[in-house]
Amino acid sequence: MISVGILGAAGYTGGELIRLLLNHPEVEIAFANSESNAGNKVYDVHEGLLGDTELEFTSEMPFDKVDVVFFCFGHGKSEAFLKEHTIPASVKIIDLAQDFRIKGDHDYVYGLPEIHREEIAKCQHLANPGCFATCIQEGLLPLAKAGLLTHDIAVNAITGSTGAGQKPGATTHFSWRNNNFSVYKLFTHQHLHEICQTLNELRPSSAPRAIDTLDEGYEGDGITVDFIPYRGDFARGIFCTEVVTLDKPKTAEEIAQLYKDFYRDAAFTHYSDSALDLKQVVNTNKALVHTEVFGRKVVVTSIIDNLLKGAVGQAVQNMNIMFGLDEKAGLNLKASAF
Repeated sequence: MISVGILGAAGYTGGELIRLLLNHPEVEIAFANSESNAGNKVYDVHEGLLGDTELEFTSEMPFDKVDVVFFCFGHGKSEAFLKEHTIPASVKIIDLAQDFRIKGDHDYVYGLPEIHREEIAKCQHLANPGCFATCIQEGLLPLAKAGLLTHDIAVNAITGSTGAGQKPGATTHFSWRNNNFSVYKLFTHQHLHEICQTLNELRPSSAPRAIDTLDEGYEGDGITVDFIPYRGDFARGIFCTEVVTLDKPKTAEEIAQLYKDFYRDAAFTHYSDSALDLKQVVNTNKALVHTEVFGRKVVVTSIIDNLLKGAVGQAVQNMNIMFGLDEKAGLNLKASAF
């Protein structure tokens, strides 16, 4: 059995992670850390877990008793935590924040299983991709690999309120969010950096350079993304459309086959011949993609559950790969029909 520790266990991602791991056949939860909830039952905060566990939150962090620890912190807190605490070298780390997603002076592997499975299987420290980043990349990876991303890419994506975390804010209260719609972080969303990093790494060296470039935060003349995120009036899920301009036209059949071939062996990412709707993925670890072609324009639709494939579901998927388990272990989740 794999012994797991969870830091930041009282938030949305912490609760979803506990829910998954309680049903994982190869896992036992050694501790669920939350300073503010120490001594309380997990179901006092994550009420849906009543009847499933008697686990209590703890302020302790017995790293010597675990094989892997999940960081369910807010962005920026993981790096700060590691400067103040020592985790044994034998303990694997899966970080759900953005602190180590960009390559730099660290050994964290970017955990996108569809393209990094071999690196994930061998790594000790893993940076789990962001929710928007996962959804957008799943829609663009096949085109990047084929060298077809030679112009700026226009992306629009809408996310549910759980993407903002559990702490209430001016734009997360029900009375503001309900029956409402808004845009935020135009062209500056923090996930853009990891998206462009991956797309430029995947792009063949022989492919033409991008014709248009956006200088905001990026160097050189590689693939760039013009991203407009939206806040939706629903709780969970991301619905994304990506518009790509090709140098030369391709048929709808050619583009669809490109995606089917790319994701043929993917455990959770699937190509759909039909248009998508968000309920197909909510409460699952799936990513679904669909394409339509209009002359030189390819419109890609990609959808995920932001808390699962966009966060802890993918984190558990990565844990399975890191420990040599069945990639789907603990993730047999089905979408509701209604």
